[in-house]
Amino acid sequence: MTLDISSAPIASDTTDHAPPGTPAASAGGTSARQRVRALLAHDLPASLAVFLIAVPFSLGIALATGAPLTAGLVAAAVGGLVAGLLGGTHLQVSGPSAALTVVTAGVIAQYGWQTACLVTVAAGLLQLLLGSLRVARAALAVSPAVVHGLLAGVGLTIAIAQLHVILGGSPQSSALADLRSLPGELAGPHPPALVVGLLALAVLFGWPRLGRLPGPIGRFGTRLARLPAALVAVAAATTLSLIAELRLARVELPVWEHHQFFLPPSPGMPAGHWAALLGLVLTVAAVAGVESLLSSVAVDRMTRRAGDLDRELRAQGVSNLLSGLLGGLPVAGGAVRSTANVQAGAATRMSAVLHGCWVLVAALALTAGLRRIPLAALAALVLVVGVQMVSFAHIRRVHRHREFPVYLATVLGVVLLGVPLGVVLGGSVAVLLALYRLTRAHVEVIAEPNGSCTVRTHGPLTFVAVPRLSRAFARIPAGARVTVRHDGSFLDHAAFEALHAWRADHQATGAQVSMLTDRQAQEVLDPDGTVLVDDAPGGHRCSAWTPWVGHHCIEPDEDDPHVRLLHGVRGFQQHTAPLVRQELARLARDGQTPSQLFLTCADSRMVTSMITSSGPGDLFTVRNVGNLVPAPYEPGAADDSVAAAVQYAVEVLEVASITVCGHSGCGAMKALLDGVTEQTGPPTALARWLRNGRGSLARLRRAPAEFEGRAAADVAEQLCITNVVQQLDQLMANPAVERRVSDGSLRLVGMYFDFATAQAYVMDSRSGRFAPVHAEAEHPAGQTPKPELAA
Repeated sequence: MTLDISSAPIASDTTDHAPPGTPAASAGGTSARQRVRALLAHDLPASLAVFLIAVPFSLGIALATGAPLTAGLVAAAVGGLVAGLLGGTHLQVSGPSAALTVVTAGVIAQYGWQTACLVTVAAGLLQLLLGSLRVARAALAVSPAVVHGLLAGVGLTIAIAQLHVILGGSPQSSALADLRSLPGELAGPHPPALVVGLLALAVLFGWPRLGRLPGPIGRFGTRLARLPAALVAVAAATTLSLIAELRLARVELPVWEHHQFFLPPSPGMPAGHWAALLGLVLTVAAVAGVESLLSSVAVDRMTRRAGDLDRELRAQGVSNLLSGLLGGLPVAGGAVRSTANVQAGAATRMSAVLHGCWVLVAALALTAGLRRIPLAALAALVLVVGVQMVSFAHIRRVHRHREFPVYLATVLGVVLLGVPLGVVLGGSVAVLLALYRLTRAHVEVIAEPNGSCTVRTHGPLTFVAVPRLSRAFARIPAGARVTVRHDGSFLDHAAFEALHAWRADHQATGAQVSMLTDRQAQEVLDPDGTVLVDDAPGGHRCSAWTPWVGHHCIEPDEDDPHVRLLHGVRGFQQHTAPLVRQELARLARDGQTPSQLFLTCADSRMVTSMITSSGPGDLFTVRNVGNLVPAPYEPGAADDSVAAAVQYAVEVLEVASITVCGHSGCGAMKALLDGVTEQTGPPTALARWLRNGRGSLARLRRAPAEFEGRAAADVAEQLCITNVVQQLDQLMANPAVERRVSDGSLRLVGMYFDFATAQAYVMDSRSGRFAPVHAEAEHPAGQTPKPELAA
């Protein structure tokens, strides 16, 4: 999805971008009644859900930085009100930045609170300037390994520091100091603080898992788990400390008359440290900006909306400017709050604004209750947030893209050296790794049985690779017929000259030289314009995904299906295996880590890798007649093989989504319409299997699925898409699926593929209609993009 970065003015628009299926979305605008209805039905409940998460989280971040606790509430209120009204990402919720906890704590410890406010104000002005210069998209050029490493390093630093508070002590000035003093804290903890902290940790980890308990307890637990775990943990720890009359440190929330607002610095403050402060301003602006923009991209992907990153950066700048002036912490868009906002069903940006209002009301009216919260409970909450910032999904993704050295260097740099130097270290490793890959080339000489040679090159051929290339050519016997195959990577002038100089010398001995790329054996032109013909044995020019019947390289008398199969295998071994051997070897070594379960029909025309542009290891695929998911409550029709595959994908492989894909002209759907399941006599195996589709027939009569923008071609096509919707419902009967969908870690996607038009359709989760997937990724400003491979 490509985000819209049009130069729309900053405005408090709350209705034009409402999601499809909500009362606020219509082509011709919305009435005041519809806006109020959307506000009450969607935004008000979502704002309360986010508010219950934001208050303890804001207090915990303020505690971890050493700032006045009121500063966390100020940042949460400003982030909700200002960034909510002015931001370019419709459902993002901003508040105190977790990624800047270590930086802010360092500024406060070294220079004091007033200087920390000065840094926040200056960072806001810088963000406002950068947003006005429309450079927000440039922040996305930062290596994801550096960003994830930054978050992980900050998370570890936060977790180590807050562990001291749970044990009844105080965190030190750095992560190394915290680690050195940790054994002493473990040897002599403060029992009341430890009990309260352990209770809060137990609730934080156990509360979302109440729905996994068996029977009625689990169903009741599912309803209870809708309450935010952070709120329940803090409430439980506070209640225990009050009932048991435990003596331990509690929240020291000053009255607002004593709140420390930002004052202009005196001429001598901080004398001689302006260069260091400038570096801190750049760090705060960069880290908060990148955190907000990455969160914006994630929210846009979840909601399938086109946001404005420059507008979002400007809004974050205004928020930081006001937060610093009012004595608040640095503000950034937060993934935790934003995800909760989306999952709670928010429709417009008013949910973020209302959340800011509730935080402001709580800060002014509930100070007496907030002062009863034990610091150990807030420390437990922040410790869990810090641990969750170390995402194993990010580590797997970084490792898959061979960026783990960058990630590890950033993590260690942030923990040992601090955020600025850690980011510089990670970025330096990323640059060195890129330079290494740019100069890395592999040259392989293969002696063929017929006396010819094949020279295969992998990777960019630059001047650094010329000695390696020359050594490989020196091993080729004079007069041998040679085919040079380059994988299509970069070829600089020095390597080009070396390659063609050798070819001229070798051809002078009377030998033949063919020079090709691996991309469909594409012809390479000689510098003088001569076409070098591919005369390698067995070469063919059949395009990808061509059926056997269309392969002109197969002799006409080879009409035996077994012969065609073996010919296809030989073609794979000759042309495709050399290209994928390295990747398949990696998969054989590392195992499979697919991100999706793709459940589709056994129809021979369905080529899943073609319509999804996927490769080995991407999809865990289940195919059966009619893409059916047997429901366990359907008597005589259940089939454990599909349920077993679903359970394995969800619990062992931990896929992030399950796609059920139907297709046009499905024979199983036609058989259902013909009444094959109602025939008299002993049912056949096929008839017994198709009983799993009787729910789709009932749904067709009750509430048939529809396309967006066109009518179904006939009743068979309508049954095909209705069957997809029904199978998604039957998937929810699987306890493993229901559990992960409930906690938001698994998505169910409905898809339909029309063979005649080669058009894929995806079901919109709000409207329930199947919308076409368009090739273009750009969308006009203010318009909601069509759904892509998500629903």
